[in-house]
Amino acid sequence: MASRTSSRAPSRSVSSASLSTRRNTLVAELSPAEKEKAARITAACSDDSLNLDHLVQLATSTHGLVNDELRRTVWPLLLGCDHGGARTTGTPWRDLPPHADEGQVALDVNRAFVYYPKNETDKQLDARKADLSNVIVEVLRRHPSLCYFQGYHDIVQVFLLVLGGGGSGADHNHHDAPSQAVARLSLLRIRDFMLSSLDPALAHLELLHPILQHADPGLYAHLPKSQPSFALAGTITMFAHNIQEYRDIARLFDFFLAHHTVMPIYFFAAVVLSRRDEMLDIEPDDVDIMHAILGKLPQPFDVEFHIARAVELYERLPPDSLGVWSWWRISAYSVLKTSRSVAELRGLSLDDGERLFRVQEQEVRRQQALKKAVLRARYFKARLWYYRRPGMYGLAIAVGVYALWLGRNGASQPLGLQFGPLGSLFKRVLAGFL
Repeated sequence: MASRTSSRAPSRSVSSASLSTRRNTLVAELSPAEKEKAARITAACSDDSLNLDHLVQLATSTHGLVNDELRRTVWPLLLGCDHGGARTTGTPWRDLPPHADEGQVALDVNRAFVYYPKNETDKQLDARKADLSNVIVEVLRRHPSLCYFQGYHDIVQVFLLVLGGGGSGADHNHHDAPSQAVARLSLLRIRDFMLSSLDPALAHLELLHPILQHADPGLYAHLPKSQPSFALAGTITMFAHNIQEYRDIARLFDFFLAHHTVMPIYFFAAVVLSRRDEMLDIEPDDVDIMHAILGKLPQPFDVEFHIARAVELYERLPPDSLGVWSWWRISAYSVLKTSRSVAELRGLSLDDGERLFRVQEQEVRRQQALKKAVLRARYFKARLWYYRRPGMYGLAIAVGVYALWLGRNGASQPLGLQFGPLGSLFKRVLAGFL
């Protein structure tokens, strides 16, 4: 699809050089409990016995994966970069044909790194933006069927900060880590948002209504029943567009990467439920006010509380238990049904992701064609009814004129003369009304 809008403010950034210092500081400041958890995370990532279930539990519990040093190891494992195939062609990405969305990428990269990290020089900002652009453009050029959406850069900048610099780094592995992880994320976790239409993304949002209805019928009855478009910016960017603290968004990514791809919807539902009293104080008719409030996160924002609430909601109301059309209508090729767990995602390759993308794209195009056909049929039906009565009056006048013409020219004339050129014209007009 063409680039999609989700605006941001002017940019701030961080340099690759400052990254290791920041990480070392984080490690040095670990509490005894965090150090103990870090040791358990390291053990779970052992080459001899990778314990996915334990990693998922550790990424979910308080403080998540603790710091960026551990995330650099765990995030690629959760995305299957170690054995799911990080396929690249022998052609350097810079030599591949440009992607159609690179112009929009350049505009968005210039607006990146607004809130974090802080206190960077202009030179550091420029270097980080160059790295961000390189990672995004490489993924798009190597997988040209993907359609960039505005807000994608918000996600990638978090990966870049955690996993390291892009094209400016001298270390080849350091260079590849963000691109490999982002490629698998794009094709296997957020593929639905990178199709040629936003319809699959909007289908995700339709799950919000039944979750809220089951979780809190009273609040649901008070909320507007229109499409919850206020949740779009948050859910398609994994909340990177909404959360302003780096520590919070990195923590939230720990959680999302360890769980079902539907979890951002449950997280948003948890946010709505936490604002129950605030919503009930607003008149039901003030839909615009409700949407404006729900489109922003409450401040201060407690990430751990909302993660715990999202887990509780998902365990109590998994999507296939909702018994609603909004779940069953979602494509079998959607990430919501092909990447439901870390183990399932790790079993998929980039080729699998591209194959699923092609099938989904075909479905999207068929659905769009059907919508256009239905709209066209409705249009013609409306026009037909609009012209029906004037048309019948016109037909009556035409019949009268033709009868008068026949009378003046003599009805006893041979039949072929009566239905000459004027008669043929009359028959064509008559046929249009029958």
